[in-house]
Amino acid sequence: MTHQPSTTLKRRPSRRVCTPPNLILALFVAAAVAAPVLAPQNPYDPLQIFGWEASSPPGTIGSGGYHYLLGTDGLGRDIASCILYGLRISLMVSIVSALAAAAIGLTVGVTAAYFGKWVDAIIMRVVDLQLSLPTMLVALIAIVTLGPGVDRIILALIIVQWATYARVVRSVALSEAGKPYIDAARTMPLSNARIVLRHLLPNSIAPAITLLPIEIGHAVALEATLSFLGLGVPMDQPSLGSTVANGFQYLLTGQYWISLFPGFALFGLIAAINFAGEDIRRIWDPRNRSI
Repeated sequence: MTHQPSTTLKRRPSRRVCTPPNLILALFVAAAVAAPVLAPQNPYDPLQIFGWEASSPPGTIGSGGYHYLLGTDGLGRDIASCILYGLRISLMVSIVSALAAAAIGLTVGVTAAYFGKWVDAIIMRVVDLQLSLPTMLVALIAIVTLGPGVDRIILALIIVQWATYARVVRSVALSEAGKPYIDAARTMPLSNARIVLRHLLPNSIAPAITLLPIEIGHAVALEATLSFLGLGVPMDQPSLGSTVANGFQYLLTGQYWISLFPGFALFGLIAAINFAGEDIRRIWDPRNRSI
């Protein structure tokens, strides 16, 4: 009796888009975009804020006709509105900083891999130096040097994140730079910039794509931490971190809702970004692709 050789079928990775984490993340993004329509109050407009309704508990109906579903903070701002508008700032800061850091890291990583020798040595020593320092320390130094403000915190997060992209992309670009198609391109009358941008960069970009959602979630957490410490987004511009910080001093007086609900929103946003990033990693990871 002869036995047929067994064959192992490689399972294709799931490419479903409508997974629960992705749907939750889509809801967060939609809520942020539609904040001016969904929010019962504009927390930036002093004419819509009533100071005598400060620290109102959840479910309070205010004199301005607002239904404070999640209560108000110490300034009389509706917590639900602060969360919706805070999502806009938190997502904008994190997405812009992550994309800019990815662009810088990609350029630096492929440049180091392509030119090699002393160029690679200098660039990677700078990258190693930054990655050896605690992330929060680098962020604190950057924000203290630059000063507070939304644009400054974006720049600080770019400074924090670019080295991670450079390290990951450089490791892939090194293997690509030694392949025959790059050697063939070097023999042609093409500039180094054209070879890097047209040939090496497109074939080294996959790791940066899988890293991008993780770094966006990291940027959300860093922005929230800096804002909580009073070094990030100004207190008069409600991000999720500053909204949590606004209610921290009221916890001992029993006014838990000021920090609790924004904290839940912050945790849910970071979790949804990380889970969605895991889906992207499974799709783009070449080890998960069927032959």
